[in-house]
Amino acid sequence: MSTVVRLPPEEVYEFLLDFPAYANYSEYLDKVRVHGDGSPGTRYALTFAWWKITYTAHSEVIEVDPPNCIDWEIIRDIDAEGQWRIEEAPDKAPDSVETASRVTLYVRFEPGSASVGSLDLPSFVSLSWVIEKVKPLIQEEAERVVERIVADLEGERRPVELSIHTTPDSV
Repeated sequence: MSTVVRLPPEEVYEFLLDFPAYANYSEYLDKVRVHGDGSPGTRYALTFAWWKITYTAHSEVIEVDPPNCIDWEIIRDIDAEGQWRIEEAPDKAPDSVETASRVTLYVRFEPGSASVGSLDLPSFVSLSWVIEKVKPLIQEEAERVVERIVADLEGERRPVELSIHTTPDSV
């Protein structure tokens, strides 16, 4: 997914490095525990709660290239990795601001790598049922979180265009 933020890449990058603050924007992210300073090797424990399910995802920053990108991976329970990419987008800046940045979150994961044992599911609830129920929530939550983050970064609320890009399951 990607959106435009009306700030230079350096300011956006510093904000994205403060990963524990993300819990302030999300309805489902209860808390973030951090071990490190945001540089490679920093680990995060992200505790999510939805319905009757609580899950803690464990991630690690694997590479940074200030102010262009932050690469990370999930280190337990599922094969997943991602990247925050920040690029200058001066052509997207309205006349009232000096510059803008395109911020993109890439996520790649293998749904089949999720182990049922990593979630404490209620009796008679399958992992596939949970995944189907969570898919639309993820997009709604992403839009809500991005709107809140952009409002904090820019100092005011505005409609935010969020582009969601998907790849076929076979890729």
